[in-house]
Amino acid sequence: MFDKVKNLNKLRKAQSEIEKQMEQVHAAKEKSGVKVVVNANNKIVSIEVEGEEDKHMKDLLNDALKDAKKKAEKKLRGQMADLGLGDLL
Repeated sequence: MFDKVKNLNKLRKAQSEIEKQMEQVHAAKEKSGVKVVVNANNKIVSIEVEGEEDKHMKDLLNDALKDAKKKAEKKLRGQMADLGLGDLL
């Protein structure tokens, strides 16, 4: 049992390191005067509309993405529990 906990802690630490690295990976797209920059963690870094940063839109979209992720995690936990794998998350 102790080995499982130890391995789980190693896995969580590795996941945290990967997430930090993904924060640094950015992609940008621009179309019709709108520029969006996102990182590899699916977080919007910035939104510009005709050269003006739109922090409100960025925050709103990030909040929606965060809510969607929480809902997906909750659903996945339920499915994992149904399979008897609930302790893996």
